[in-house]
Amino acid sequence: MASSAPIYECPHIEFKTPVPTDIEISQAVEPLHISKIAAQAGILPEELEPYGRYKAKVNLSVRQRLADQPNGNYVVVTGITPTPLGEGKSTTTVGLSQALGAHLHQKVFTCVRQPSQGPTFGIKGGAAGGGYAQVIPMEEFNLHLTGDIHAITAANNLMAAAIDARMLHEKTQTDVQLFDRLCPAEANGSRTFAPVMLKRLVKLGITKTDPNELTSEERSRFARLAIDPASITWQRVLDTNDRMLRKITIGQGPQEKGHDRVTGFDIAVASEIMAILALATSLGDMRERLGNMVFAKSTRGEPVTADDLGVGGALTVLMKDTIMPNLMQTLEGTPCFVHAGPFANIAHGNSSIVADQLALKLVGPEGFVITECGFGADIGMEKFFNIKCRYSSLVPNCVVLVTTVRALKMHGGGPAVVAGKPLDHAYKNEALELVEAGCANMQLHIRNAIKFGVPVVVAINRFTSDTDNEIEIVRKKALEAGAVNAVMANHWAEGGRGAVELGRAVMEACETGRRADNFKFLYPLEYSIKQKIESIAKEIYGAAVVEYSPEAESKIEFYTSQGYDKLPICMAKTHLSLSSDPALKGVPTGFTIRVRDIRASVGAGFLYPLLGDIMTIPGLPTRPGFYDVDIDLNTGRVIGLF
Repeated sequence: MASSAPIYECPHIEFKTPVPTDIEISQAVEPLHISKIAAQAGILPEELEPYGRYKAKVNLSVRQRLADQPNGNYVVVTGITPTPLGEGKSTTTVGLSQALGAHLHQKVFTCVRQPSQGPTFGIKGGAAGGGYAQVIPMEEFNLHLTGDIHAITAANNLMAAAIDARMLHEKTQTDVQLFDRLCPAEANGSRTFAPVMLKRLVKLGITKTDPNELTSEERSRFARLAIDPASITWQRVLDTNDRMLRKITIGQGPQEKGHDRVTGFDIAVASEIMAILALATSLGDMRERLGNMVFAKSTRGEPVTADDLGVGGALTVLMKDTIMPNLMQTLEGTPCFVHAGPFANIAHGNSSIVADQLALKLVGPEGFVITECGFGADIGMEKFFNIKCRYSSLVPNCVVLVTTVRALKMHGGGPAVVAGKPLDHAYKNEALELVEAGCANMQLHIRNAIKFGVPVVVAINRFTSDTDNEIEIVRKKALEAGAVNAVMANHWAEGGRGAVELGRAVMEACETGRRADNFKFLYPLEYSIKQKIESIAKEIYGAAVVEYSPEAESKIEFYTSQGYDKLPICMAKTHLSLSSDPALKGVPTGFTIRVRDIRASVGAGFLYPLLGDIMTIPGLPTRPGFYDVDIDLNTGRVIGLF
């Protein structure tokens, strides 16, 4: 039941029609000081580390203080297979939170990913939500925030530099020279191992802890990593859409002559370090995961890790502050954690475990934590359940499936939707047959969510061109597929007030989900790599057959020999279709999934099969978003972000 007493102070908002731009709305509201947001959320002053007036980091000590507090209701927001324009998952996540907190007077916390700066200046724009359902200030949300992505960039590139430097030194030095420089002798002849080196000794089966006691053969094995350059999977990163860096040659300087190799850049959020930030449960857990990252094989066919390279501790030092979630606020004054932003294809596409854990304790047993997963339910939701919930041990109580009439028309046979091009008239006028045919895509996602034992509420994210008849078809088809409710929401135009009925539906569904307690994973970790892949491909995507390239077969054999077959699977495929072919809309059947390669994020804790070509650094379009971005020299305000 809704409480009659407000919990959160809401900034003054003047709702306008037509709805202004996102940044105009954000800047028209004076946000509350972050200390007030923290206090209303139950965060103590000593647990808060402010970064200016409107954002702060929150210490993980909150979790210890509230260890005996039962968790709140855990809600995950996902979506149907989207158009290239997106269907408003972030907007719905924020709008639902504003409805619960500012209008239904429930304790609530929003948990969302930090966006990459690259798309902000490219074609996609920011990711703070939109309209009257967004996280503010949006320019601080989308640009820099508290520097977590910069820390990831620094850590990632330190490791990249260490890899190439180590190969150069091993190629130009004898075993004796390498060992003497790794473990230099003091004036009295004594030597010591750096703490990180002890882990490598254990890995090599060497029990001695005094460097001087190692035999010549042991010194050689210890000092020489013998990295196979052809096996290196680690690339440099930056948080900019720079297509020219997708493939580069390094080692072109005169002092590096003979040490060149072909490599490339990824966007920063594609780094395994970002995935580790999202899945780590403590600073100690992060340190272990960073050290365990495998970046190559040796010429002897053995995995080579960050701790073999000696860099795991330094990476953790660069990352130590990032483990604390970033606190911000929604437009209507409800609290929001913005933390971690891993890619949703080669990684799992969800915000951090620690943010969800803190939020669930802070809202208490009657409150609600609303978190969002990337892309459609076949990707983000599946990974939320099978990867994130597996590592966090958290049990979700409700799935909110965001649906739009626009996307359903596309899946029902409507004309192609292309980013940057005007929509066909079919998307601007009533087209009941297209909507009804496209509902098959929504229904499959509903049935997939139900396989995990979690009740589903469909949120019909209303656009101005949608008609009541179209929305009624969607509602009816959602209930037929097993959703416990299907509700139209107009939070983009009305803020939390436009999502009150959605909020009530979620409250009821959470009560149902808690009583039933039916949550289950799709597959056990004991399954073989192929069994896990085929469970996802056939049960979630609807594939008929899964085929493996010779490269993938070789990787399966190697990963199984190393014990990595017990890790969960993180499928890397297009988000624009249930299949691996982005052109196949609706609910394709009888198709084949082809696994062209499989890679390991051992530190993060998953294997990721590649289904087709996966772009890990976007390019800029002819007219990037940065054309409109500038600064008002009179006020100092950012203008033009979207």
